[in-house]
Formats: sequence, structure tokens, C-alpha cells
Amino acid sequence: MQFNRSQWRTVSAVASLVFVANAAWAVNPFTVRDIRIEGLQRVEPGTVFVSLPVRVGDVYNDEKGSSAIRTLFGLGLFKDVRIEVSGDVLVIVVEERPTIADVEFVGTKEFDKDVLKKALRDVGLADGRPFDKAQLDRAEQELKRQYINRSLYASEVVTTVTPIERNRVNLTFTVLEGDPAKISEIRIVGNQVFSESTLRGLFDLDTGGWLSWYTKSDRYSRAKLNADIESLRSYYLTRGYLEFKVDSTQVAILPNKTDIAITINITEGERFVVSGVKLEGNFLGKDDEFKSLVTIRPGQAYNADEVAKTTKAFTDYFGNFGFAFARVQARPDIDRANNRVALVLQADPSRRAYVRKINVAGNNRTRDVVVRREFRQFEASWYDGDKIRLSRDRVDRLGYFKEVGIETQEVPGSPDQVDLTINVVEKPTGSLSLGAGYSSGDGLGLSFGLKQENAFGSGNSLGVQVNTSKFNRIVVFNTTDPYFTPDGVSRTIDFYHKTSSPYQDKNSYQLVTSGGSLRFGVPFTETDTVYFGAGVEKTTIVPGTALPASYQTYANQFGYGSVAVPLTVGWGRDRRDSALAPNSGRYQRANAEWSVAGDVRYLRATYQYQEFIPISKQFTAAFNGEVGWGVAAGDRLFPVFKKFYGGGLGSVRGFEQGSLGPRDANGTVEGGNRKLNLNAELLTPFPGAGNDRTLRLYAFFDVGSVAGPVAGLAINANANSLRSSVGVGISWISPVGPLRLAFAKPVKKFDGDKIQSMQFQIGTTF
Repeated sequence: MQFNRSQWRTVSAVASLVFVANAAWAVNPFTVRDIRIEGLQRVEPGTVFVSLPVRVGDVYNDEKGSSAIRTLFGLGLFKDVRIEVSGDVLVIVVEERPTIADVEFVGTKEFDKDVLKKALRDVGLADGRPFDKAQLDRAEQELKRQYINRSLYASEVVTTVTPIERNRVNLTFTVLEGDPAKISEIRIVGNQVFSESTLRGLFDLDTGGWLSWYTKSDRYSRAKLNADIESLRSYYLTRGYLEFKVDSTQVAILPNKTDIAITINITEGERFVVSGVKLEGNFLGKDDEFKSLVTIRPGQAYNADEVAKTTKAFTDYFGNFGFAFARVQARPDIDRANNRVALVLQADPSRRAYVRKINVAGNNRTRDVVVRREFRQFEASWYDGDKIRLSRDRVDRLGYFKEVGIETQEVPGSPDQVDLTINVVEKPTGSLSLGAGYSSGDGLGLSFGLKQENAFGSGNSLGVQVNTSKFNRIVVFNTTDPYFTPDGVSRTIDFYHKTSSPYQDKNSYQLVTSGGSLRFGVPFTETDTVYFGAGVEKTTIVPGTALPASYQTYANQFGYGSVAVPLTVGWGRDRRDSALAPNSGRYQRANAEWSVAGDVRYLRATYQYQEFIPISKQFTAAFNGEVGWGVAAGDRLFPVFKKFYGGGLGSVRGFEQGSLGPRDANGTVEGGNRKLNLNAELLTPFPGAGNDRTLRLYAFFDVGSVAGPVAGLAINANANSLRSSVGVGISWISPVGPLRLAFAKPVKKFDGDKIQSMQFQIGTTF
């Protein structure tokens, strides 16, 4: 078919697939002299030109026309595309899709609108993007998916599209959220050895309790159910049931869409006992060393945790020699006739590798150097698993991150090289400390402090403590640079001014203390740090009512003002699994203070020991012991303002803070130069909170005393002066720090003791 060059010829397509399948009109090939685009409003012409498969000077034919229409439709910017030919000029006529001007949500209470907008943005629906009906359908499905993840199965989404000027539309998503679906029943079928209640106790999901509004433990979540099933599987596999399996899991949503029933069908299998452990493969000629790492014991029930622990220990030990890709498999040889299993540990060390590069990811605020200086594995050095694990632990102990993980990646083309990436998730490092106590005589007492552990992402800490009460005024400023030297020697500077009045009486005597100190912490090992320091301190006794006789005697001999120049030395070791909510590990701290110059001479020392022992998944035993001792040096008396006091949180709960100690003839607490505190706690998740350890209930027993001077250097308090108490409390890792609320009842007390049954504090452990 022939066409005159001056004649308009149109090849149109309503849809690209129709055009490709069978073009309505065909043209003879010709050389394109010019290309014009018509119908553009917001799309740049360059976007169209760069997408066209034909250029000026090219020969145009039907195939290129079909390809051009497919390509332009594929951009998602146009709802109609036509190609017209006028002589040797190619005319592209387009009709743009409307642009989304605004996305609004109505009726959304469960989610923040920014969260929903981000979810829609991930499926391609956002302000300023072309509107596509197909994307709108996907957006509705995504919104429903978000609500289903929150157990809101009855939610409904209705979308309204409102055209506005300049070919734009507004989108409004109206959501009827409905009530959340809650778990009404959890059934475990097939169990013979363990009771159903015992197995359900392993789950974080439950059928609800009076605290479910906080824990949401009765809200169904597939991820939580999978985690609970893994807990169930681990429970059996650690007790010898090698062939335990979960046959099926049914989650039924009742017609009302607000009740969910979960049924888990299991097969327990037989219980197997380990008959022996054998090593096979290449163990680098260190078979005896690897055998010492085996924790699997013949004659005991098969324990999957011990098997995993042993294989991991093997892999880690291979890593100590640079074998980053070592493979260790535990192969069970099952004797079903006798219910016994022999384990074969097969090892292949693969190849040795060294670390090419170390990357840090996720630290949006914290500087790279703060993370890198904790690393003991260096670039261009042989891969060392011990050093990598130590590096990870050191970064975690900084306390700046919620999560710390290390990934090992092979270097393409270099089989003997790996790159390490340490991934961190930052958390707020500022903390607010609050303290309060209530008694009928003195009312409510409050204090607070602010501390920033990672100031400006530098790794340095800044702290300010202020108490503006009428009778106890405190201003403290301190800062710590943990890497004052490149070797990790820390430097701490303190300035403080304290005014304290033991009695709420404007005429009562006061102690005014001002001073400053400089301390350095020297890491002697990876886990032990020794602290050295010196300071200057001035203490003034301001006379007033109720001045203890010992204070008056001291002032008569040495004056009301005293200057001390104390030297300090300390040692610390922290092996707890967490500083906020520890479940296992040990913490020790010792400090000594010796005044070598000034108006007073004394020696003062304290030692603290903490132990956390996990009893089960639900229970943790915690023990705390602290002793203090002070003695005068030279011909001076032990300064009265350096005495110890007891009572309250951190000491013997149930007694007013600082109210325990020797008294003078008038019954005024004088403090003592010897202190003893013993605390025992049993912690468990709060009833109704599942296994959530951020909110725990604890029972405690406290014993303690503060005693006066005795002959010699004895630090044991007189048993007759010991006070004790029992009680219960709540521990909560709140947004502003760990909160401890205690309700205590004294077991042993003396006349004149000030009782404080309820006490709470934010920012303390014991």
C-alpha cells in the first residue's frame, strides 16, 4: 500500500500489546528527518527522547514503532501513546497519567501516618508520582497487610480518588480498623512426656492476662509463633528427643475475625542417650585440644544445645588459627533398637584467610573511630576468631548500641581474603536519673541527674547532677574521655559542690563540700582496669541545731573547715551479660582513698561483688555484697564527714535513705567507719508479661549495718547492730533508665529507726 509523503498517516495504540500483536496501519520504511512530541505537561521531553529506539536519521519501520510504544508505556508515565507520521516527520502524541498531589489517611489509630506513607512509598505510591490504578490496588493490599501484622483482621480500607487542577489527584484512604484479633486458645496435640501446661509455659504468646494491654502477648504474630515453636523444639531436643518434630501448625481465625485458635501437632519420638563421640577429618594435628572442647558426655541424654555449643567451639577454635571458612558437622549415628546415638564430629578447616578491610555500618551518629578503636582484629592481619569476638564484645560493652553484629564476606577473586563489616544499631545514650522516697515525717524527697554517655558521637561522657531541694543542694559535673591516650587510658574530671542538712529544719547544721578530682583508668587486661587519681576537697561544718557530739568534738580540735588531698586507686571487672538487666555474670569493684596532705589524714576503702545466676528461663537469682572500711592516719581522728551511712535503695530497703549508723546521746545519726550490705534477689518476669525481661517482679532479703570504730582493722559489722528487711519490688527498663520500685518490711529493727516502706529510684540496679 503506497502513501503520499504529504499525507498524514496515523498509527495509534490504545494498548501496547494490541499494537504489537497486530498494527492497525502499516507504513513503508522511511528515513526520519525530525521527531516531535505533543501532549507533555510535566514530563521532560528528554525523558521521552532518551527512551525512543529511533533517532533522527534512522530508518523508521513498523517494528520500531511497536518498540517505541512498548517502551513509552513501560515508563509508567502515560496512559495513552500514539505515533503519527507526517511525511518524514515522526510525531509522538502522549497523554500523561495524573500526578498524585497528596495522600491522606482517615481513621488510622494503630499506626502513625508516617509509617503508613512509607509503606505505600515502598509499593510506588507517593506524593509527586504518577497515579496508576494497579498501584492503588497494591497500596490497599499493603495497608491491609500492615494491619494484619497487628492482628487487626477485620480492618477495611476504602480509597477515594479526587481529581484536582493541572491533571492531579488527591488520594484518601479511609480505614475502619475494627478490634484486634486475640488468641482465644492454644492447643498442643501429641505430647505424652510433658504436660500441655508445661509446654505452653515456654511460649511468649498466650491467651491473655490482666497485663496483656502492655505486653500484647495475646496478639497473634507469625514471627512470634515461629519463635515459640523453636522454643518448643529446643525444649525437646535438649532433653534427648532427637527425632522430635512439629507435624503441622493450624491457625484458625473464627468468623468474628477477633478470635484466633492455634493448634500445634507434634511427634515426640523416643528419648536417646549418647553412646560416644568420635572426631573425623582434619583437626590440624590438634586433636587433643579439640577434644577438650567437647561438652557432649556419653551416658547422658542427647542435648542439641551441647552439640551446637561443641560445633561452635570447634569453628571458633579453627578461626583462632585463621581458618575463617572452617566447616564442622555433627553426624548422628542412631541405634533405634537401644535408643542410643553416637555422634561423629566431621571437620574441614578449608583455607586460611586474612582480613583485607574492616567496615563499620549503621553508626549514623557515632564516629567510626569510636567503634574502630575497640577492635583487636586489625586489617591486613590473619583472621583471628578470638580477637574478632573480643572486638564485638568490646563494642557492645560501650553501651551505645542496641545491636552489634559482625559479618564476614569473601573477597571476589581472592579466596584467601575476607572483609569484616560490623553492623550496629544506635540507641539513645542520654539518661535521666530520678530518685524519690516517702515517709510520714519528712514527706517526699526528689533528686535528678542528666548524663550523656556518647556526647556528640565522640565516645566521651558528660554528666550533670543537680538537687535543688531546700535541705540538700548538689551540683556535680563530670566528664570522661575513654581514650585519653591511643592505648586506651581513660581520663575523668569531676567538679562538685554539695550542701547537705540531715534535718528539715532551717536552723539545722550543714555540711558544705566543694572539690575536684582527676582520675585515669589503665586497662591492664581486656577485662581488668585499674584506676589512679588525685583530688582536692574542702569540707566545712556549719554549726546549727542537732549537731552530733562527734562533729562538735572534731570541730573543737581541728576547726570547722578542713582541706584534704586524697589519692585514689581502684579496680573494676565487669562480666555481666547486660549492665541494665543482667541475667548472668559477675561484677566486681574495689576503691581506696588515701588523704596524704591537707588538714585531715585518713584511709577509706570499699569493695562490691555482684553475681547473677540464671535458674531457668523465668527465674534469675542475684546476689550483692558490699563492705566499707575507714581508718584515721597519723594523729588525726577519722574525719566525721567521710563516714558511711546505710539504709534505702542500694543498702537495706525499708529504712530511710542514710538513716542507719551509730547515734550520739541525743539519738542523732553519726555514721560509722565500717559498713556491710548483703542483698539477695529472685527475679521473674512480671505476671502477665510472658517472658519479657524488661518488666520484672522480684523478691528480696536485705541485711546490713553501719558500725563505729573498733580496735584493729576489722571490717565486720557487729552482728547485734545488723538490720534486715524483706519485700517485693518491680524492675522496669523504662525509656529514661532502669526503674526499681520496692515495698519493704523490716525484719530486724531498733528503736529510733526511720522506716520507709515504699521507695523507688531510676538509674540503679540493687
